[in-house]
Amino acid sequence: MIVIVRAATAAAAVLALSLPATTAHAAAGERAAAQVLPIGVAVTALRVAVEDRTGYQRTSFKHWNRGDLPADGCNTRQEVLLAEAVDYPVIGPGCTLAGGLWVSYYDEVSVTDAGRLDIDHMVPLAEAWDSGASAWTAQRREAYANDQGAAASLVAVTAASNRSKGDKDPFEWLPPSPEALCRYGAEWTATKLRWGLAVDEAERDRLLDIAAGCDGTDVEFTPAW
Repeated sequence: MIVIVRAATAAAAVLALSLPATTAHAAAGERAAAQVLPIGVAVTALRVAVEDRTGYQRTSFKHWNRGDLPADGCNTRQEVLLAEAVDYPVIGPGCTLAGGLWVSYYDEVSVTDAGRLDIDHMVPLAEAWDSGASAWTAQRREAYANDQGAAASLVAVTAASNRSKGDKDPFEWLPPSPEALCRYGAEWTATKLRWGLAVDEAERDRLLDIAAGCDGTDVEFTPAW
């Protein structure tokens, strides 16, 4: 009986993910609840669609804005750096950061100079546009570009690794550290599920390949409405 209940729960979660956002939101109530799925189940819940970059401009996604705490004088980039610091930096005027320590999980590099770090959009802005964000309002795109509501959405990594990644999806680029693979696959999938973004076939197949080698890895996300 326990197995049946678990299977039914997973099936219901996947069904909810396949519904249009407004329908799923109504079914979930006023506040969307966090969902946790095994990585393989989560990948199969992603909608598959052909990507289209027509009309994309980086300026369509306003960032960095005043962040989650406007009174702190820090923008989104600076707030992410503070949230991810292993050793907390000294905060100066204008939210300048001195000292501190960060670990870039893409390449397992420790960094003590915040200027050497980029804040990576887990799913790059151009990829988000290709996958559904082209139909969003400007407000929703700004919310996406500054999303601190999920730790996976924005991540502090070395500038070198971020620029190597560029706008590539997992079929085209994966982090150089082997230890990062399962986390990266799960966080990419979580971000796409959170924002209702589609995947193309090659991207989906690569995520399934990753999932096959990441038994025991879960994908946790809360839909962003």
